[in-house]
Amino acid sequence: MIIVACAIIGITVGILFPYHIPAAYSSYVAIFILALLDSAFGALSAATRKSFSLNTFITGFICNGLLAALLTFLGKKLDVDLYLAALIVFGTRLFSNFSIIRRHYLSQFGTKLKKKFL
Repeated sequence: MIIVACAIIGITVGILFPYHIPAAYSSYVAIFILALLDSAFGALSAATRKSFSLNTFITGFICNGLLAALLTFLGKKLDVDLYLAALIVFGTRLFSNFSIIRRHYLSQFGTKLKKKFL
């Protein structure tokens, strides 16, 4: 419930106080957000498997975001698209974690339906 409340607060603040990110920083922010989403979905996935650890979540949240920003920075300095590596890894993990969460809740829903109708 607290996650939903925080999401609603975040969306409301974003709508009421729009902030435009300069184009020079847009790739940093985009990859940072993707890394943070990967950590959030990883935490939800771990929670569904009952193996969630707050320390792992917090360190992953911070380290993934910083590593993604560092890769983007180094890539810009070297004129190589290193952020694509982070984009592929975080994107793949994001979809993988989402599928784990989806399967977990679908199996719970299926179990409830079987109990109700059988």
